Amino acid sequence: MSAALSGTASTAGPVGSGTTPVVTLGTRALAPVFVRLKLSLLRNGLRQSSGRTAAYVVSVVLALLIAAGQLLGLILLRGNAGAGILVVVLTALVALGWAMLPLFFPSGDETLDPSRLVMLPLRPRALIGALLAASLVGIGPLFTLCLVLGSAIAVAHGGAAVALSVVVVPLVLLVCVALSRAVAAANIRLLTSRKGRDLAVLSGLVIAVGIQFVNFGVQKLSEAGGLSALAPVADVVRWLPPASAIGAVDSVSDGAYGRAALQLLLSLAALAALMYSWQRSLVKLMTAPDGSTIAAAGPAARKESASGLGRLLPDGRTGTVMLRSLRYVWRDPKTKAAWITSLAIGLIVPLVNALQGNGSIYLACFAAGMLGIQMYNQFGQDTSAFWMVALTISSTRDAYLELRARAFALLVITLPYSALVTVGTAALLGDWQALPEALGLSFALLGAMMATGAVASARFPYSIPQDSAYKNVAPGQAGLAWISILGGMLGGALLCAPVIGLTIGLHVSGADGLTWLVLPVGTAYGALIAWAGVRVAAPQTASRLPEILTAVSKG
Repeated sequence: MSAALSGTASTAGPVGSGTTPVVTLGTRALAPVFVRLKLSLLRNGLRQSSGRTAAYVVSVVLALLIAAGQLLGLILLRGNAGAGILVVVLTALVALGWAMLPLFFPSGDETLDPSRLVMLPLRPRALIGALLAASLVGIGPLFTLCLVLGSAIAVAHGGAAVALSVVVVPLVLLVCVALSRAVAAANIRLLTSRKGRDLAVLSGLVIAVGIQFVNFGVQKLSEAGGLSALAPVADVVRWLPPASAIGAVDSVSDGAYGRAALQLLLSLAALAALMYSWQRSLVKLMTAPDGSTIAAAGPAARKESASGLGRLLPDGRTGTVMLRSLRYVWRDPKTKAAWITSLAIGLIVPLVNALQGNGSIYLACFAAGMLGIQMYNQFGQDTSAFWMVALTISSTRDAYLELRARAFALLVITLPYSALVTVGTAALLGDWQALPEALGLSFALLGAMMATGAVASARFPYSIPQDSAYKNVAPGQAGLAWISILGGMLGGALLCAPVIGLTIGLHVSGADGLTWLVLPVGTAYGALIAWAGVRVAAPQTASRLPEILTAVSKG
């Protein structure tokens, strides 16, 4: 590819001149080459295995069937009073999907990485035109084209609207593709780095959470009596590109030609802005040095590191272990995925139930339970690097300080988050009277989970494989994982029995005015039980270091 483009981009100079004048290629000359490149990459990728070919064919068939079904459904929606509302919202969602695609699937399309073309003698302006043409080849553009075409047909009434649709359909497709390319070009160094791989690991969580919100939205639409509930959203979205282009077709059908012209201009301006931003990103990518060409900073970098989170933590082993644990949360993909999953589910379960009108403030304890799970298998999170930690543990006192510091690191996040979720649930339900007891129960549960998690980490450690984003337990250790998590959760629930009994007793006896006592009692009890659990786990950790090291290093 490089040789072909280099040979095309230059011509031999006069004999004896010693120079080779470069001929600048335009988009018209480059576009066919890049389209053929895209097809070659696709063809060579499918040749790698029959399984990959079969999966691709099945995905193409399914995508085409869904696209055809959506196209037919949108055509049948023609004449419906809510058609204009649906199509603008649907177009906006499709554009959002195009914007998010390169962030979560940076390796899904090799042509998304413009850094591969940095060494070629190509001008950015011609390059973006060729890349845009190549981007129109694939399942995604075809799926989008069917959806946009159906949307235009659904709202186009009259000759003027049909004529405008001929311009609007390709315009919306170009805006979506240009948006995806501009986002990829602006973030390509992030997407090809470790943080980019973190985003890919978390993509499944984002999709799962998104499905829950979509399900909640569908339920609300059913309760509200149909698409009319989306009218306020559609009124805003129809002025946002590229949905504004579809809104222009709807406006022409209603005879609002001035409004239609403004909406169309917004989409055209968005396309121009995206192309300009894309070009600027390519220029920066081709000319600006990256981290591999810049010398490591000296004292300034060390000073910045010393003035960060480390300054807020205590001195000695406690602060060092807390900083290491918090860095795992931020930097390690597996640890980060586990934390974000717990944070998301702990928030969604109580709040969604509260929004649906059938929630309870006690469901806020779900957040504390989900976050408390992060205390389990503390040493397995270190994987084979645990041997460096094991070298620093020579007594029960060392093991106690290690476990206590890890618990403190978790509490830095879990305590304020549990309180925030509980307050938010109380606000949605309007049940402020039950807030103190719900907070007390949450803190007691969190302390109990810290206690059982410390003991489970010492007694039932297991390895977390790093070579797969989908395996969280090494082969042969699934039983240990189940014993650690399920046994610990049951033990945590039993340890909370005194605080739960106090809460029930106050309500049964009619002393509702004293339920605020659950907050100080639950907080003190949680702190005491967490301290006791770490104390019990410390000697077991110190005596079982060889077994723990063997277990966590199997992956």
